[in-house]
Amino acid sequence: MQCSGTWRFEVPRQYSLKISVSGVRGIVGESLTPQLVASYAAAFGNYCGAGPIFIGSDTRPSGEMIKQAAIAGLLSVGCTPVDVGIVPIPALMLHVREAGAFGGIGITASHNPIEWNALKFIGAGGITLRANQAAELTDLYHQGVYTRVNAHEMTEPRTDGSTLERHRNAVISVVDEASIRARHFKVAVDCCNGAGSVATPAFLRALGCEVLEMHTDPFKPFPRDPEPLPENITGLCELVTRSGADVGFAQDGDGDRLAIVNELGQPLGEDATVALAVYHWLKTHPGPVVVNSATTRMVDDIAQQYGCPVYRTPVGEVHVVERMLQCRATIGGEGNGGVILPAVNPCRDSYVAMALVLEALAAEPVRISELRSRLSHYVMLRDRLLCEPRDIAPLLKLIRGSYQGQDLDFTDGIKVLWDNKWLQVRQSQTEPILRLTAEAPTEAEARALLTEALTILSP
Repeated sequence: MQCSGTWRFEVPRQYSLKISVSGVRGIVGESLTPQLVASYAAAFGNYCGAGPIFIGSDTRPSGEMIKQAAIAGLLSVGCTPVDVGIVPIPALMLHVREAGAFGGIGITASHNPIEWNALKFIGAGGITLRANQAAELTDLYHQGVYTRVNAHEMTEPRTDGSTLERHRNAVISVVDEASIRARHFKVAVDCCNGAGSVATPAFLRALGCEVLEMHTDPFKPFPRDPEPLPENITGLCELVTRSGADVGFAQDGDGDRLAIVNELGQPLGEDATVALAVYHWLKTHPGPVVVNSATTRMVDDIAQQYGCPVYRTPVGEVHVVERMLQCRATIGGEGNGGVILPAVNPCRDSYVAMALVLEALAAEPVRISELRSRLSHYVMLRDRLLCEPRDIAPLLKLIRGSYQGQDLDFTDGIKVLWDNKWLQVRQSQTEPILRLTAEAPTEAEARALLTEALTILSP
């Protein structure tokens, strides 16, 4: 898998507050203010009920301010905030479920730049709010009428330091720990000084790995763009080559996405993460697979080998998880490196991805490059087009009209399908842009699809 595309551009300030099924995100001090955070947290507390609400954050410098504002909002409606500290978002979600909490709030803007932050709302079962639940919460927030408590009814915030250990044990329980430990893998990790910094080295050492750490200081700023794209993890590639590591793992800021570097120092691309996890898991746990509409065709090819159905959803963890629960999927994920394994918890989890890859390497045993070579080869290219929200529908109509007669899929935006390639144009959930994705057997074919689409959209 090869991936490329325009990296990032400045989002116009008037569009910097984004409310969606993914939560509420914005630029701290501009669109994301303490007042907004406290009010949204109060709405969430009313929505969940007066009980324990777990709160965790990534390492952004604004995290503590956002957390205190959220705690104030929760206290004002009679909830008991439980601060679990800096933790990867999948660890927080698992803890919410295991503790029987009424809900959770993850304070993280994931792959967005450091000036951004966000609230990710977690339901009582440890999963992201469903689309209808997120809509109900937003309605409650806009109404602004909350059931407040008086001073005598207010509870005290609590802390809980068991989140990381709980999550580590849960992930390790689903793999063959002994076989992984017996291999004594040398693993290079780049945690981007994010939430993984406090968890990943210990997690890998618990599996008997020799760990070569890179960017694992939670008190330092992000040293790179937190999205673990190939162009952002060149330092990890060099570390793998220089050290002779068996594999390299790169995380995003909140630890739910994983990119892999092979033993030759070559990035495999985030789509390969989900494909490798599916390839390994289906060998012993066949069943339905759910991925989003922008995920590589490698998953379909793998599932076909095992006679397993594949279901596709709109982009977004909430959509994938909801479909997984409906069809009792054995594994799923999103093509951005987010593996979802219900056997641990139905959410994107980079630790699950690491454990499955290490187990696959131990079971054969093979090099990661050889394991990847067993999968079909496609090239995926991405780009994006900044546009006014009012222009999105007309632009999508242009795409639809230009490909009349082709096989079209409307699961998320417009996806044009051919026998061995596809093009998708869809609206982003988190930025005022159209996202363009093309996948084909060769880079030339994929680039031609992207170029054609951009020509249509930019007459």
